[in-house]
Amino acid sequence: MAHTLLVVDDDEPFRLSLSRAMERRGFRVLPAASISEAVAIADAKAPTHAVIDLRLDDGNGMDLVDLLRQIVPGIRLVMLTGYGNIASAVSAIKAGAVDYLPKPVEADRLSAVLIGTAVETAAPPEDPMTPERVRWEHIQRVLEENGQNVSETARRLKMHRRTLQRILNKHAPD
Repeated sequence: MAHTLLVVDDDEPFRLSLSRAMERRGFRVLPAASISEAVAIADAKAPTHAVIDLRLDDGNGMDLVDLLRQIVPGIRLVMLTGYGNIASAVSAIKAGAVDYLPKPVEADRLSAVLIGTAVETAAPPEDPMTPERVRWEHIQRVLEENGQNVSETARRLKMHRRTLQRILNKHAPD
């Protein structure tokens, strides 16, 4: 049985490049640039697999995980992101994604994860997280728990909302 892969990413060059790479690995690819386009394709074609970007122009890819699982119950989903953090990775897995991978993703690794042949476990990091990174991850987890509500997150972290907004507007520390 041929694997049908829905690739949802608003970055057109990345979407096209990933689509070509996955076609070379035997997938029949259905590219989509938005949540609405992805839902329409899923309704019409019932893909067996999906790769979803976390941040899309028309919403959060996490919302699409739930929608696709309702439309195609047995679909295998992988979340991709250029803005990785532990909180969103945990949320993606809880929502039903089989993995959460950083961009750019290696096509062979993605293919193995989608098909279910990847058994690789990550080695412990040689360098532990910096205190700044631990703080960032904690803030992201609390923000995720509060449904991305910055005001409530600031209250729970006992910090000023503007301070939290400034922290969130910066890139994650190394």
